Amino acid sequence: MKSKILKNMDWGVLFCSIMLFIIGLIALFSTTINSGHDEFFKQLIFFGISIPFLIAATIINYDTITKFAPFMYGVFVFLLVIVLFTEPISGARSWFDIKFFSFQPSEFAKIATILFMTYTLNIVQAKGKKEINKPWKLGLVLLIAIVPIFLIILEPDYGTAAAYIFAMLFIIFAAGINKKYIFGALILIAILAPIIYSNLPPHALSRIEIFLNPESDPRGAGYNVIQSKLAIGAGGLFGMGLFQGNQTQLGYLHPKTTDFIFSAIGEEMGFVMSAAIIILYVVLITKAIFIAKTAKDNIGSYIAIGIAGILCFHMIENIGMAMGLLPITGVPLPFVSYGGSSLLTNFICIGLLLNISSRRQKAIFIE
Repeated sequence: MKSKILKNMDWGVLFCSIMLFIIGLIALFSTTINSGHDEFFKQLIFFGISIPFLIAATIINYDTITKFAPFMYGVFVFLLVIVLFTEPISGARSWFDIKFFSFQPSEFAKIATILFMTYTLNIVQAKGKKEINKPWKLGLVLLIAIVPIFLIILEPDYGTAAAYIFAMLFIIFAAGINKKYIFGALILIAILAPIIYSNLPPHALSRIEIFLNPESDPRGAGYNVIQSKLAIGAGGLFGMGLFQGNQTQLGYLHPKTTDFIFSAIGEEMGFVMSAAIIILYVVLITKAIFIAKTAKDNIGSYIAIGIAGILCFHMIENIGMAMGLLPITGVPLPFVSYGGSSLLTNFICIGLLLNISSRRQKAIFIE
């Protein structure tokens, strides 16, 4: 039985994530040279902490893990409420700052939300997959995602909230939602978009305006994205070399270990390494979708597709904002950006993907 599980396991998922982590470590070593490599060593510690969670998420049957989803969801929703009463860090109440480490509940709540949506969908669709198209049942499933999304918007952290939306959309699409709901949602978005835009808070409007025209405030709100594009452009094909990036090492690129780590990599390691990162993400996300497609049951399928949605959004948004193609939201690049909560959450997701892939039936490989 163990040999069958190991044989079915999609090791490519683990390989891609480890390669991204190694690239991130190299970038962190270079970007933190003037600060004594503090964040580099912390990231190594976070990786060590992540290993037992990765192993647990891999070997404990995901059916068993899903049974605890209501409890996990309740705990993290409670923490998302409590964190709103903490002191703001960088303008947002997203963190519990506890002496030796910071804890971001919205990162871990991603997993809890995906698992609880899966748990609920499994109950809703007990009589058939089309049950999801009954309005009250669909509303119940959507509410599970809407609650943490609302709380995260209050922090405010629009980037992380958008990641939840991506995961929710991926899951309900895989659940077999009727096209009429999709078209209805698109029409509703088209109607509400101008209203929402006109009522956005000043800082959100500023980000959108700067995204459209960063040169309008080159020394203020547009500074970071301008420096980011300069860094990527300066890298050329093979980069300026580790410790040699002008924007990175002279302090023009900020924050260079989290939001703009891709820009630092582009400047010091060039287009080749930047393209390799994108390829690794594409392979990883494609494999997650394939795992969802070939899972032995709906539970495995929904968990895997939700994780694919999270990874897809983070890759597109972080790289997009670094290149000036999307608004800046403070979304980290999975496995590459510095951050303990993010790294731990991402490796738990990888463990779940390995878990689901290992329990696939042999017949799925036959066309």
